[in-house]
Amino acid sequence: MNISEFDYELPVNLIAQMPADKRDNSMMMVLDRCHHSISHKHFFDIVDYLDENDLLVLNDTKVIPARLFGIKEGTGAKIEVFLLNPSKGEEMSTWDVLVKPSKRIKSGTVIKICDDLTIIPVKKLEDAGEWQVELHYNGNLYEILNKVGNIPLPPYIERKEQTEELREFDKVRYQTVYAHTEGSVAAPTAGLHFTPEILQKLKDKGVEIAYITLNVGLGTFRPVKCENILDHKMHSETFEISKEASDKINNAKTQGKNIVAVGTTSVRTLETAYQKFGCIKPCHDSSELFIYPPYEFKVVDKLITNFHLPKSTLLMLVSAFAGKDFIFEGYRQAVENKYRFFSYGDCMFIK
Repeated sequence: MNISEFDYELPVNLIAQMPADKRDNSMMMVLDRCHHSISHKHFFDIVDYLDENDLLVLNDTKVIPARLFGIKEGTGAKIEVFLLNPSKGEEMSTWDVLVKPSKRIKSGTVIKICDDLTIIPVKKLEDAGEWQVELHYNGNLYEILNKVGNIPLPPYIERKEQTEELREFDKVRYQTVYAHTEGSVAAPTAGLHFTPEILQKLKDKGVEIAYITLNVGLGTFRPVKCENILDHKMHSETFEISKEASDKINNAKTQGKNIVAVGTTSVRTLETAYQKFGCIKPCHDSSELFIYPPYEFKVVDKLITNFHLPKSTLLMLVSAFAGKDFIFEGYRQAVENKYRFFSYGDCMFIK
């Protein structure tokens, strides 16, 4: 399957630079797979589409302020360090990171971020600009990051003048209202549209809610670079499913309820767990699952998701879920109707 099959043209002015004034005022395209129909709504209309026969699965991961700016000891050169994830099998003091400019760095370089945090590169990794580093810190790492770090917005969201007011704005809006478990370097963006009021209205209608956690890494959003998508390897992302969540999901499946995944991260968590165990079990594991047509979904029945980048694994996942031609017709209509794309943009509900 060639990567060019998952490309599309998008006017630059449709890439959302800011979120909707109110989270649930985003546009929502509804794709009905049964009737092969497309309708145009707002996210607050989601309450009309779900009821007691649905279980909503939300990813409660919390974005950490992973973009750090420091000084190279000895020269005073400015260095940017982007925390990606704790190194596999290592403690919280050893991380895989992106460093810019990477050419100024060698093993043993000391990068001072603040009085309580120093970063020392240890080993250059295979991907360009990636290093394994040691974090030397005093106190709680996440508390330090919250003081000195910046929310890692995707590169297509431009912040030419990064004022303190704008930094605080992004800290709130590039985070779901139910974010709880710290560890992501990118938001599970389908969840950004929910408000406490919408969640309460859904509960009042009898919709059950289960929270799982997948820590989102940069690999999820990176375009696929190989011509044949089968040659692409997914980055590993850690996830956790509690006993409470697994019981709810398994009971819902037994009762014939619909599992409504909020975001591709929830989809990958559920489908990975099912592949490994044949059901949803309480677990702390990792996912490298690459979903593309004609994948057969075992758990997820409906999906809420944003509009994704061309040639991305996320676009391939939704193409597998709804059918590639149907998805691309939806994207064509989204461009025609001036939907807003990507992380701060609008969404679709596939049922």
